[in-house]
Amino acid sequence: MFLAKVKGNIISTQKNRFLIGHKLLLTQPVDFKGEFIGNKDVIAIDLIDAGIGDNVIVCQEGDAVQQVLGHKNAPLNTMIIGIVDNIEINE
Repeated sequence: MFLAKVKGNIISTQKNRFLIGHKLLLTQPVDFKGEFIGNKDVIAIDLIDAGIGDNVIVCQEGDAVQQVLGHKNAPLNTMIIGIVDNIEINE
């Protein structure tokens, strides 16, 4: 799992039939201060209604995603599993 910020929506006119009706979002990993890490974006399926600008927790484990979806038919391994409201670190 990693912390990320949602950067945008993915619009696809053609996709796997098991993904029809599901929202795909473009995310980028961030550190605990909200600063972007690296320059690689990650596409994740969103079942919890996250939006652009939200900090989210992203799971990148195919088996966990399949368990949440309830089937192994969709070609996925990345899913948004939580929206982060606040980060508090005691140093």
